[in-house]
Amino acid sequence: MNKDTCKRILNTDTLFTSLALRISAGIIFVAHGAQKLFGSFGGYGLEGTGQWMASIGLEPGYLMALGAGSAEFFGGLALILGLLTRPAAFVLAITMVVAIVTVHLSNGLFLSNNGYEFGLALLGMSVALVFSGGGKFSLDSKISQLMSNNNAN
Repeated sequence: MNKDTCKRILNTDTLFTSLALRISAGIIFVAHGAQKLFGSFGGYGLEGTGQWMASIGLEPGYLMALGAGSAEFFGGLALILGLLTRPAAFVLAITMVVAIVTVHLSNGLFLSNNGYEFGLALLGMSVALVFSGGGKFSLDSKISQLMSNNNAN
């Protein structure tokens, strides 16, 4: 990957808006990923989540659970740190589109009916981060500054 591509991926503003989105979405994604991967927080772990995913037609269930859980857990960690925010947010946005379409859309909007409102909120947060980047106090910002300083020398 060349320096220009790296700069575009890491470039971000210095506003607090992205920080607020990153931390809140990151915590939620890490928790949901931990449910799927490790059975934390009342989750079913890879085996149980994989069986459920297979039951709704997402095959092979175990690999789908591993993919979704990994995207949520590691993507959420990336958001919290503000490291590779744009790519992480992009993968999380795709994960939310899949969740909305395959699980929640037929139940309507409201969460009380297992609808898509929560997934839609997370999708919106993820898409906003794809466009804005990591913002203030992100590792992306620090790395971008280091790259700029090295180019100036």
